[in-house]
Amino acid sequence: MTPISTRKAQLEARLADLKGRLQGIETELDSHQSADWEELATEREGDEVLEGMGVSGQLEIRMIEAALQRIADDEYGACVKCGADIGEERLNVLPYTPFCRNCAA
Repeated sequence: MTPISTRKAQLEARLADLKGRLQGIETELDSHQSADWEELATEREGDEVLEGMGVSGQLEIRMIEAALQRIADDEYGACVKCGADIGEERLNVLPYTPFCRNCAA
């Protein structure tokens, strides 16, 4: 079983990476101010993609922060719905998941 300190370090590294990416997205979105209508239309299309990436990044950040709180509360690795242990394989794939496989289905 992966030590909790390793899981915490993985989550913190992913959190830092996501926050950096979101900052880059915000900077990119703020930089678009083309006066040319065609360029502005192209920029807007790109902005929609960036905004979608930002929303999914924010969701993952909230999930990681919740997992870090469960670690702090000594509740990490237990399903928040039924209390069963979350399998090691599931945590390897989704280290921030709050649910065991049965409850997630």
